[in-house]
Amino acid sequence: MSTYLIGIDVGGTTVKIGKFLHTGELLSSYEIKTDTSDYGKNILFDIYRSLLDRNEDLSQIIGYGFGVPGPVTNNIVTQCVNLGWENYDIRERFGTLVQNKNVFVNNDANVAALGELFGGAAKGKRDVVMMTLGTGLGGGVISNSIPVEGHNGAGGEIGHIIVDLHNGRQCNCGNKGCLETIASASGIVREFNDLRAELTMPSILDKRKYISAKAIMDAAKDGDQLAMNTIDNVAFYLGYACHIISVTTNPEVIVLGGGVSRAGAFLLNKVANEFREYKFIAVHDTKIILAELGNDAGMYGAALLVLNG
Repeated sequence: MSTYLIGIDVGGTTVKIGKFLHTGELLSSYEIKTDTSDYGKNILFDIYRSLLDRNEDLSQIIGYGFGVPGPVTNNIVTQCVNLGWENYDIRERFGTLVQNKNVFVNNDANVAALGELFGGAAKGKRDVVMMTLGTGLGGGVISNSIPVEGHNGAGGEIGHIIVDLHNGRQCNCGNKGCLETIASASGIVREFNDLRAELTMPSILDKRKYISAKAIMDAAKDGDQLAMNTIDNVAFYLGYACHIISVTTNPEVIVLGGGVSRAGAFLLNKVANEFREYKFIAVHDTKIILAELGNDAGMYGAALLVLNG
């Protein structure tokens, strides 16, 4: 009888592969380099070969789950620019390699949200939204334990909620004022620099040649007024976005993950306070919490795809 689940998180640089029990216990994990040459044609074979190199008994694998950095509809990768995939049928291609039809695919942000539900901060919940605050701002929406893909695979694109309708910055998506332009790591730096130019306010960061989101967060914790103003603005827009999310999908919890979320309770409490300003009475018990799994969330969520079928 098959025993194990394989969760695979495909990134632009590395592929993370985890072996799980059906209970969610991670038994082992490893990484391989992502070969994006020739439109990513070698990636699936490299994953297959890595399993054989580790002497995995493929007959003991219940199934394989994939998280990929792009929109997915019905297990088909619509487009994944970083990997070179377009209308790419992972289920058919990888299923043929491993001789297993139980291959399931979803967007990496949705899969990370599933991971927190499977073995992280949202364990035991069924309705979860995750906001991943990194270089960009990703999102995943889980309803009744199932990822919401949407009509074209764009369900959960929280980073592109337009929150600044008047003086919004240009976003890579083509719009202006998207949440990603303010609350991502790069957005925080732009917000800080814009405020510095507008307010001509001194900061302990003035002498730094390079300013990161972490440096701004640390300066805010130390009481630097310009940095505090920056983070207050970021928290305002995040809280507003959480309000929109809460009355759209009514999650039990909203999970903040990604590098920016490492600011911990300092940022979390500010966002929660802003959220309470908007909170609709019917969603009064929605909680905002911090992610727990870090970079492993994608593997956990990909494994849960298999159980969800």
